[in-house]
Amino acid sequence: MGGLRPMNSVIAPTASGWHAELELGFEARPGAGEARTALVHRRRRGPLSVQRVLYPEGGVAHVYLLHPPGGVVGGDRLDVHVEVAGGHALLTTPGATKFYRSAGQYAHQNQHLRVAAGAVLEWLPQETILFADALLRAKTRIDLAGDARIAAWDIQCFGRPTNSETLGRGRADLAFELWRDGAPVLLERLRVQPDTLNRKALLAGAPVTGVCVLSHADAAAEALARETLNADGFGLTRIDDLLICRYLGASTEFAQRGFRALWRTLRPLTIGRAPSPPRIWST
Repeated sequence: MGGLRPMNSVIAPTASGWHAELELGFEARPGAGEARTALVHRRRRGPLSVQRVLYPEGGVAHVYLLHPPGGVVGGDRLDVHVEVAGGHALLTTPGATKFYRSAGQYAHQNQHLRVAAGAVLEWLPQETILFADALLRAKTRIDLAGDARIAAWDIQCFGRPTNSETLGRGRADLAFELWRDGAPVLLERLRVQPDTLNRKALLAGAPVTGVCVLSHADAAAEALARETLNADGFGLTRIDDLLICRYLGASTEFAQRGFRALWRTLRPLTIGRAPSPPRIWST
C-alpha cells in the first residue's frame, strides 16, 4: 500500500461543481502489547478530509470523515476509497450528509471499501438527507477478502419530515453492495422519484430507509438481534453468516438508535470486542 503521502491542497470548484476525493489506507503495526492499526496512506482532493486518528479502545483506529462545506449540490461529486489491509478501523461522520435542491444536475457519491483477509472495518456514518428537489446517484461497494469482518450501515432520508418537506421533484438512484472474494453477497438497488415514493413495493410513503449489515453472525446472534430490534419498522434476514437489518419508517433518529443498539449488542459476538461508541456520537 505504501507509506503515508502528503495531502494535496484543496482545489477550486469547476463549472460543474466540486469534485472531492479521499483515499485512506490502514495497516496493523506491531507494538509492545496489542497491535495498533495505523493510517499509512491518505490522499485528499477537494473538500474531504480526516483529522488525527483516535485510539479510545487500544489498537482500533477511530477516524472521522469530514466534509467542511456541510452540503452537496447538483454537479458535485464525492468519492471515498478505504482499504483496510490489516488491523481494525472504525469510520464515522460528525453529521449527516446533505444533498440540496438541484437546478438540473445530479450530485454523485461513490464509496468503495476494501477489507483484506483477517482485517476488520466498521463503517458507521450518519444519515444521508435529500432536500426537496435534490438529484442524487450514490453507490457504496464493500469488498471483503477471505475471513474479513464488516459492520456497516447506510441510512437515507427523502425530504425533511420534521419540517413537513417531501422530496418534491427530486430523484435518487442508490446502490449498496457487498462482495466477498469477488462474488456478490448482497446487491441492493433503490430508485426513488415522485411517482414511486408511495408505492407499497418501494417506500410505501415512508421518508426514511436504511440497511445495516454485520458479518460473522450465527443463529445465536440472529436471535439476539431479534430481541434487540423488537420494534416497528425493522426487519432482519440472515444469509449464511451475514446478518442484514433493514429499516423503513419516518425517523432517522429512530433508525440510528436501532442500528446502534444492534451494533452494541452484537459487536462482542461478530467482531470480538466490547462496544466502544465513537465519542462524537454523544456531542
